[in-house]
Amino acid sequence: MRLLNIILCVLMLVFAAVQYNDPDGFIWMGIYAIPTIWAAIAAWRNQWLGHKVVHFLLLFCIFISVAGVLVFWPSDEGWWRQKVWWEQESAREGIGMMIVILVLAVVWFSRPRSRSRQEK
Repeated sequence: MRLLNIILCVLMLVFAAVQYNDPDGFIWMGIYAIPTIWAAIAAWRNQWLGHKVVHFLLLFCIFISVAGVLVFWPSDEGWWRQKVWWEQESAREGIGMMIVILVLAVVWFSRPRSRSRQEK
């Protein structure tokens, strides 16, 4: 899982970096920074994910990201086709939010489990 989180961290850094010429690039850089930070924590400081406060913050970020997916859900017909998302920014933004959720889900499943749960 560590390698997967490192790859996702780098991928999200690249996603944030390519926003430099987007009119709302700073917003999307901030959005992509959230899963980047969480993937970095999961890769290099996984034990932090076992703390209750950090666990709550991760759940909060997941909740906000789900809301973001609902807000940015692509309304374009066939939004999953390259022809559509290549030309429609709304489709790319919706897909970007879906990727954020995916990365946060990987972080969620990377967190350490309590010993009592593992023994059952």
